[in-house]
Amino acid sequence: MTRKTSASTHAAALTGKRAEFSAALLGWYRVNARRLPWRETPSLYRTVVSEFMLQQTQVKTVLPYFARWHDALPDFAALAAAPEAQVLKLWEGLGYYSRARNLHRLAQAIAALPAAPRTPAEWQELPGVGPYTAAAITSISFGAPAACVDGNVVRILARLTADATEYRDSATAAKAFRPLADALISASAAGDHNQAMMELGATVCSRQNPLC
Repeated sequence: MTRKTSASTHAAALTGKRAEFSAALLGWYRVNARRLPWRETPSLYRTVVSEFMLQQTQVKTVLPYFARWHDALPDFAALAAAPEAQVLKLWEGLGYYSRARNLHRLAQAIAALPAAPRTPAEWQELPGVGPYTAAAITSISFGAPAACVDGNVVRILARLTADATEYRDSATAAKAFRPLADALISASAAGDHNQAMMELGATVCSRQNPLC
């Protein structure tokens, strides 16, 4: 049996135990989830802001910026009406300033709509929103069964399927594991499933010194 065939066999077995996997994952998350402001008082706006801030940035770095941002700009309307100078000042020090500009433009686009988009495809039409961010926003806020696939999720699924493939880059790895991630997503608790996978990858199955 080749290494790739072995990984495929493990993936098929894992998919066949989707219900058991989901129950174990969500049970772990209920006990171990970190207390984060966008989780404790969830809203679409808070989810969107946190997802933009967390792009390529650790949670511990984001926390003070999120609090300061939310105090100054508590909703889409406030952000849409804010001058760009204020937006960039609030973001100052967090880096990757295109995220702040895209978030500002996104808020203006949403403010002009009769209702916020609800599907991943609709969200990907907005500034700064790719497949991962669209899946995170819509699963958490609307229960859309869209799997988030990033380095954390790839690492978990690679361990579960014994896949030792050395992928060319993160995008290639995400594409390879997306079908499995989609097959495992909990239809009844998609948002918690995605957050649990992110949490497990960030705190247990981490890139450095993984405990998995």
